[in-house]
Formats: sequence, C-alpha cells, structure tokens
Amino acid sequence: MSLYALDNRLWFPPVEDAMDDGLLAMGGDVSPERLILAYQKGIFPWYDGDTPLWWSPDPRFVLFPDKLKVSKSMQALIRRNAFRFSVNEDFAAVIRSCKALQRKDQDGTWITDELEVSVNRLHQMGYAHSAEAWQGDELVGGLYGIRMGKLFFGESMFSKTSNASKFAFIQYVRYLEKQGVQLIDCQVYTAHLESLGAEMMRRKEFIRLLAVSF
Repeated sequence: MSLYALDNRLWFPPVEDAMDDGLLAMGGDVSPERLILAYQKGIFPWYDGDTPLWWSPDPRFVLFPDKLKVSKSMQALIRRNAFRFSVNEDFAAVIRSCKALQRKDQDGTWITDELEVSVNRLHQMGYAHSAEAWQGDELVGGLYGIRMGKLFFGESMFSKTSNASKFAFIQYVRYLEKQGVQLIDCQVYTAHLESLGAEMMRRKEFIRLLAVSF
C-alpha cells in the first residue's frame, strides 16, 4: 500500500488506507485547522525530522476512565498530597517541558517549534488542555492533549520527579470522568499506561465511538 503525500489542501485519506504500522500520510502542515481535522478523523501527528507524519494505528490503545487502575502506592501518594494538582494552570510550560524531555531510544523531540506554536493556539481556542503536578511553585510533572466532545486525545507527558506525571494522569482521568469524557486515546501501546488500565481497541470501533462523541 502506497503512502499518501499531503499538500497545502486541507484533507486526509481514509484511515483504512493506513499501512500495517498505522502510518497513513506524510507532509502538509501542522496548522491548528489541520490538527483539528486530523483528530476528528482519528489521526494524530508525529515527526520524522522536519516532515510531519500522520498516523491511525490498528489497533488503538485507549483508556476508559471507569477502568482506571490505581496502585496502592499511588493511592497512598495521593492521600498524603505529595503533589498539588491543577488543570490548565500553565499550558505553555507543560508543552515546553514535554518538548525538552529526553526520551530513551529517541533522538531529539517530535514536538517541533511549528507544532508547539499550533498546539498553543489550540489551547487558546479551547481544544488543547494540560494537567499539572506541582511541588510548591515548581512544575514537576504533567501532560497535555486535545479534548473534543466526550474524547480526550492524550499527546505527551513529562516528569521531573518520580511519580509526578503518573499523579497528574490519574487525577486528570478522574477529572475528565466527572466532566463526562468517556474515552481517553493513548494512541499506541506502552506498558506504563497498560498498568493504569489502558487496553487495545480495533480502529473500526474507535472511529465509531469518535463519530458519536461530538
């Protein structure tokens, strides 16, 4: 199956045309308008150097908020208020911290300057949101993603202190559940998120749920 090359037009090919690894298309821009369209269609961006790559894997890794798993050690950490939790208190700092994080087996960051600008714009438009963990006045962990209707598309998280990002994630999942969010998109498998209750879902079912969530 051939890989689609995007141009300046605002469009995406059908997700069913994605390659076995989920790669659907390359190129185009990462304008706020294109990002909104991508998430609406169950597509998310990643970069290879300076080139945007667009993905829609099958299966998809997701978390139902009511299936969140919290270990006894994390329950104890939450009870003793080891961190202060906030939502959208410093979105720009969260994405900046995610961008700066050095990840194992990854050369550089997939959050380019262009993407950072666009996602900050999405925050101003009410689509992109962050959750933070603080120790005093220091931001020590957090995550950001895109919220549309009853879905939250998780994008990236960071931690400067042990368990800080996990704390922010757990508290935010609980927050989103109270807000009526029914599904959290984790994109691709990680053992870390599996330990918190995430599971695989066929892309066809994910797209179906996406269609009725707005």
